[in-house]
Amino acid sequence: MPSQKDPLMNDDNIIAATRDWLEKAVIGLNLCPFAKAVYVKNQVRYVVSHATRPEDLLGELLDELRHLQDTDAEVLDTTLLIHPWVLNDFLDYNDFLDTVDLATAEPEFDDAFQVASLHPHYQFAGTEPDDIENYTNRSPYPTLHLLREDSVDRAVAAFPDADHIPDVNIDTLNKLGHAGWEALGMNHEWFERGQQ
Repeated sequence: MPSQKDPLMNDDNIIAATRDWLEKAVIGLNLCPFAKAVYVKNQVRYVVSHATRPEDLLGELLDELRHLQDTDAEVLDTTLLIHPWVLNDFLDYNDFLDTVDLATAEPEFDDAFQVASLHPHYQFAGTEPDDIENYTNRSPYPTLHLLREDSVDRAVAAFPDADHIPDVNIDTLNKLGHAGWEALGMNHEWFERGQQ
């Protein structure tokens, strides 16, 4: 787990690493065909959590959902809640996603949001830890991606083969391979630090 005392682990560097990954992997490899539009319009909010306990992260998640709810989608469409100091173990993170689902189902949010999961050790069921398809959801630091249901619905409606995106992504990464991933710069010092 990265240390909060590490001078390189400041909010600016953490956000810069996340933006770099977003540009090179998510947008660069077209892992999410919907990401570029909100990125170029500066409609992505980056929030670095300093929580060290899941219950504190949950409080911040609720605050960020309320912030999205209270902000016009043309100004802010989506939020990346980056939490480097809590839930670094993927199984713990995965368990926490049940709590996240309960939070988004709260009546105050009226089913308006969903949360996508991103983690340095992301592993799909039935895969080995180093299988390249896991990298479709591997971010430099544990991250909760807060999405508006309306935005997701519009994006899916505009993309006729949305159901095939995961299969296309796996195919993309299988062709790229580990060497190609590293050639993108995805094994920067910051990515290694995020996976410690």
